[in-house]
Amino acid sequence: MQIWEKIPIRERRDLLIAWLALSAAFTLAMVWGQRFDLLNIGLFFIISLITAGIAFIIHEMAHKFTAMKYGYWAEFQMNSMMLVVAVAMAALAGVVFAAPGATVIYGNSISREENGKISLAGPVSNLILIIPFAAMIFIGHSAGSGLLAIVGLVGVKVNAMIAAFNLLPVGPLDGAKILSWNPAVFIGVALVAFGILFGSLTGFF
Repeated sequence: MQIWEKIPIRERRDLLIAWLALSAAFTLAMVWGQRFDLLNIGLFFIISLITAGIAFIIHEMAHKFTAMKYGYWAEFQMNSMMLVVAVAMAALAGVVFAAPGATVIYGNSISREENGKISLAGPVSNLILIIPFAAMIFIGHSAGSGLLAIVGLVGVKVNAMIAAFNLLPVGPLDGAKILSWNPAVFIGVALVAFGILFGSLTGFF
C-alpha cells in the first residue's frame, strides 16, 4: 500500500483544514500590531504555510506512521473548536495556541513502550526539521537573501515551539506518555527542545 493510500479522504481533509487554519493563525500572530498591509499578510501566510504547516503535518504523520509500524491504525482528527480558538487568539492577542487536533490510535493492546515511542516520534520529527531550517538561515545570510533567512528563522522557532509545547508532561500531550515510558529519554529530548526554543527566542540564531 502506497503512503498516500494510507491517508483516507476524511483525514486528508482534516489535515488540509488544520494546515490552512494554523497558517492563518501564525500569520495573524506575526503581523499583529502592524499596519494593515495585504502584500505583507500574503507573504507571511506563504511563510506560515511552509514553516508552521509543514511542521504540523510532519509531526502528525510521524505519530501516524510510527503507530502503523507497530501494527495499529491511526488517523489525524482535527478539533474544529480549537482551530477557531487558535485563529481568534492570534487575531485578538497575537498569541498562537496550537492544538489543532490529535492523531488517534485504534487498538486496545498498545503497550507503554509503544505509546511512548509513538508519542516521541512527533517532537523528534520537529527537532529534525530544525536542521534544514537552520541551514536556510546560514545560506540566507551568506547569499544575502533576507527572505530565505527569515523563512529559516521562523521555521526554527515554530518547530522548536511545537516540539517544546508537545513535550510538556501534562494531560494528553506527548510529554506525559514519553515520561511514563522512559524518564531519561523525556529529559534528554525536552532539554534539546527547550534549549533550542530559548536560543531562537533570545536571538542566538
